[in-house]
Amino acid sequence: MKTDPGNLGPDMVTRLLDAANVVKQQIAEPPLLALVLGSGLGALSQHVENPIRIPYSAIPYMPGAGVEGHAGELICGRLSGCPVAVFSGRSHYYEGYPPDAVVFGARLARFIGAHALLLTNAAGGVHTDLRPGDLMVIRDHIHLLTGTNPLRGPNDSRLGVRFPDMSSIYDRELRRLLTAAGEYEDVSLRHGVYACVPGPSYETPAEIRMLRILGADAVGMSTTAEAICARHVGLRVVGLSCITNFGAGLGDAPLSHDEVKEVAGQVAEQMQRLVLRFVALAKEVLV
Repeated sequence: MKTDPGNLGPDMVTRLLDAANVVKQQIAEPPLLALVLGSGLGALSQHVENPIRIPYSAIPYMPGAGVEGHAGELICGRLSGCPVAVFSGRSHYYEGYPPDAVVFGARLARFIGAHALLLTNAAGGVHTDLRPGDLMVIRDHIHLLTGTNPLRGPNDSRLGVRFPDMSSIYDRELRRLLTAAGEYEDVSLRHGVYACVPGPSYETPAEIRMLRILGADAVGMSTTAEAICARHVGLRVVGLSCITNFGAGLGDAPLSHDEVKEVAGQVAEQMQRLVLRFVALAKEVLV
């Protein structure tokens, strides 16, 4: 695993400027939209036109993506005619990274020019109506269960305000465009609340029942910290979950990462059509 970026010397803005400078020297144009691809969803990166591929290991302070199904590279080019930066894979708390490392990519997106961030993930269904293979637009999230906050510590005003408002963390207009993309491509979409837990163990049946009482529709081990920091730094945020399994106690089979990757692969074609259409629509409002 790469040396822990959270323990290195320069302040966060200096790290981000250094990383952004390396990326900007290699890309033809700044992105309008950045995308983070979650477990099993990396196939979307194959649609990037004239791709410039930069391994995370070549970007200063960028943490690796150690989980199977996460490629660990930044791919810059165009999707549906829109300049994009695609983060193929992400790091997680459960891998041992500190919060400021987990969110480094989300902040970096802003420093290389992006106006908005699409976060994707693989998630377990908490709501009893959600089934493996469903796609859910994230309406809101629950982050408190992680026991930490990526903005904890001294606030650097160059990143954002001390107490950022999170009442509309997932951009209403971009959610509307994602819904419109689903209608255009005949891809059925659900809408719900995503809960983040620290992992890496899957939840118990009792924890799934608790999450349902709290108002969660889906659960996973990523996304919310990135969304918080993306909003803090001024990015517009939209989120999409691929429901890859029933929550514990809602199905008969044991939970496994293999199942996550298998189901994500089964809906990859639908998800790619959806995202490509969304990008085509979103580029008009992000200029």
